[in-house]
Amino acid sequence: MAAQQQKQNYQRILEHTLEEIGKNGAVPTLLLHSCCAPCSSYVLEYLSQYFEITVFYYNPNISPKEEYEKRVEEQRRLIEPERFYQASRGHEQDPEGGERCFSCYRLRLEEAARIAQRGEYDYFTTTLTISPLKNAEKLNEIGEELEGIYAIKHLPSDFKKKNGYKRSVELSAEYGLYRQDYCGCIFSKREREAACENSRKNTE
Repeated sequence: MAAQQQKQNYQRILEHTLEEIGKNGAVPTLLLHSCCAPCSSYVLEYLSQYFEITVFYYNPNISPKEEYEKRVEEQRRLIEPERFYQASRGHEQDPEGGERCFSCYRLRLEEAARIAQRGEYDYFTTTLTISPLKNAEKLNEIGEELEGIYAIKHLPSDFKKKNGYKRSVELSAEYGLYRQDYCGCIFSKREREAACENSRKNTE
């Protein structure tokens, strides 16, 4: 029987990377893909002492338009959602956390890597690993692959660790940030609504 591959501890890898950056004394640049303001809150607090950060909001999966506008807040440039629907074609019925989500992870991370390469950043990463519902292992796997393609270092992370998710909830309350109750795409919205409806029926 083949030995089972041991899971990576991305929080430890991140801490080691940050320790090395601290020793060097220089402040590298980081393009941080942001999925939403609440997730960004903790990550910015955590990483701002190590990096010069540019926040990159690229989330064409968000639907409907009103939801997108809530999340993007004062950002004026709206991003067309067609690329997400192309990437998720054939996976519309997948459950949350399946292959459709993995395609969405790659869509957003690849755009971040492309922009980071164009802007000659030292690193790129995403806030997505702060969510307990997101697959940090898959996100880091995609990031590592894109690092090889775009020659921009991927900053590994699992921001939910060390109470990161809890801190993001606290900061959201402190700053009065809108916290969404579904991932963002129309498919996760339908799944959430169906779960709420089933829950309502079960309590009647």
